[in-house]
Amino acid sequence: MNLNELGTFVRSRRDRVQPSEAGLVSGPRRRVPGLRRDEVAMLAGASTDYYIEIERGGAQPSEQMLAALARALRLTSDERDHLYRLAGRPLPPSGGSAAHLPPAMLDLLDRLAAVPAFVCTDLHVMLVQNRLADALFGPVVPAVGPSASFVHQWFTGVPKARALYPEGDHEHHSRSLVADLRAAAGRRGRGDQEVARLIGNLEQRSEEFSRLWAEREVAVRRTDRKRIRHPSLGILHVNCLNLLSEDGRQRLLWFNPVHGTDSADKLELLSVLGTQDLRTEV
Repeated sequence: MNLNELGTFVRSRRDRVQPSEAGLVSGPRRRVPGLRRDEVAMLAGASTDYYIEIERGGAQPSEQMLAALARALRLTSDERDHLYRLAGRPLPPSGGSAAHLPPAMLDLLDRLAAVPAFVCTDLHVMLVQNRLADALFGPVVPAVGPSASFVHQWFTGVPKARALYPEGDHEHHSRSLVADLRAAAGRRGRGDQEVARLIGNLEQRSEEFSRLWAEREVAVRRTDRKRIRHPSLGILHVNCLNLLSEDGRQRLLWFNPVHGTDSADKLELLSVLGTQDLRTEV
């Protein structure tokens, strides 16, 4: 652990990131070559005072904060690993919620500001999402272990998971999630402990999952048409598109409104109001 060097390293990475690369507007009176401290703090979900302490070498960031900093500063995988070592933290597993995100995928996510979009792992662990996805699906709730996977939440009765879709669509999504998980398990191989824990936990806790898993359907989710239920705007009809990373461990999903529906208008309203309580606005 070398917290002084950690602060210096973080500061050097901050200086090289342009505001436009992080989806921020660069004003005419900007005095720093890269991002300001308050901008990095905002992107990482930290207070400005805490981030300043990190740069001063006075704080040892948690693994969750290190992952957030790596994404905010657009670090490469080697730089991310160096960051963790300087902080005296173990490197996170490649498939967990602190998985490294390639800067190119983050850049693409930033360019999809007009539609809901997010990046998740092949086990459906949420990594990062844009503002419209926050407004449509709700903010990301940090979790570890099998419960971090949306598949786990879907089959173990987490209310928020199934509330996203009309009940008549649940069977379709159950089958699709299980088939995609089997594809991910095959890709990772028998020795992968993360996928083994997830499957074992689901087989113990969900009769529905066990029944579908035994059917051995396999299919990578690439495109789908969905009906998403918003508590205030009602049903949105969207085309869900996927972009897989080269190794298949991560995917970028974005949701375009279906032509001939009112979903484009609803998304436009959502983009204006964000995460406000829409019940008094519509």
